Amino acid sequence: MKLAVFNDGKVGAIDNDRVYDLSGIIPGYNIGGQDNMITLIESFDSLRGKIESAIVADEGLPLTEVRLQAPIQRPGKILCMGSNYLEGTQGPPLPVWAFFKSAESILGPEGTVQLPSVEVRIFHHEAELVAVIGKEGKNVSRDNALSHVFGYTVGIDVSARQEIFTQSLFNKSHDTFAPIGPYIVTADEIPDPHSLRVQLWVDGQPRHDFNTSDMGHQIPDCLEYVSAVTSLNPGDLIFTGTNHQGIGPMQDGERVETKIERIGSFCVNVSDPLKRSWPKEIEAEMGDRVLYMIEEGLSPGGTRVHR
Repeated sequence: MKLAVFNDGKVGAIDNDRVYDLSGIIPGYNIGGQDNMITLIESFDSLRGKIESAIVADEGLPLTEVRLQAPIQRPGKILCMGSNYLEGTQGPPLPVWAFFKSAESILGPEGTVQLPSVEVRIFHHEAELVAVIGKEGKNVSRDNALSHVFGYTVGIDVSARQEIFTQSLFNKSHDTFAPIGPYIVTADEIPDPHSLRVQLWVDGQPRHDFNTSDMGHQIPDCLEYVSAVTSLNPGDLIFTGTNHQGIGPMQDGERVETKIERIGSFCVNVSDPLKRSWPKEIEAEMGDRVLYMIEEGLSPGGTRVHR
C-alpha cells in the first residue's frame, strides 16, 4: 500500500494514480497536524481493513490534482548510515557507523533545497533508500529487525562539505537538507529492500545509478546498530546510505529528480542566495576517496581498520 501526505497535511492512500483521503478513519485526526501519518503507522494493522474499504467506497482524487508533501513531516529522529556501500567493490564493508540529522531538515516533493550562506567546498546530493520505522524497539536483534520497518520512501541526504570527510556532520542538518517522498510504500510490497535500483538526475543529467544490493551493512544490521544506542519509535527515519560513485554538486537554479524502483520518484529545486557554481558533472574525487578507504581499510577519520 502507498500512503501519502497531501495538500494541507491530509493523509491518504494511493491506488491506481488516485488519492483517497483517510482523515475520517485516523484516531484523533488533527487537521493539518504533523503527527497524523505517525498515528496511522501506529494503528495501521487495526485500520487496514477500513483503509481498503475507503478505497473501494470513495472516488478519490487524481494524483495529478493534489500536491504531495513529505510523507513524514516531523520524525522523532532521522538516523543516517555513513559510508555504507561497497561502491562496486568486493568489500569488505567499512565499519558500521551512523549520525543524526535534524528533523527540521525534512522537505517534501517539489520543495526547494535552500543552500545556506556558509563557507563550503561543495554541496552534494546523496540518493538513499529510507526505512520508516513502524514499531518501538531497543537493542533490536538483526534476526527480527525488519519486523520494525513499516515501509520505505525515497530520500536525498544533502551534504555541505568543507573538506572530504573532515566536515562537521552538523552541516548535513541545515533546513531542507533531507528531502523525502513521494510517499511511503509499506514493507509488504517490497519483498527485498536489498535489490532496488536507485537513480538521481540533475537537470536531466544522470548522476546516481546503483542498486541497494551494494549495501555494505544491510538494513537488519543497521537497525541492530542504531537501536543499541537509541530507541526506535514509529515514524523515525533511517537513511541507509549512498554509493558515492555518482555523487555530484547541487547548485542554484537546478532541478533534482530521484527515483527508487517499486517506490517512486520526486523532484526538488535548488536555490542559493550566493549563486555559487561548480562543474556540472559527477565529482570523481569524492567517489575515489571512498574507494580508497575501502581498499585500504580506513575509517572515515583515517584510522586503519584491523581486519
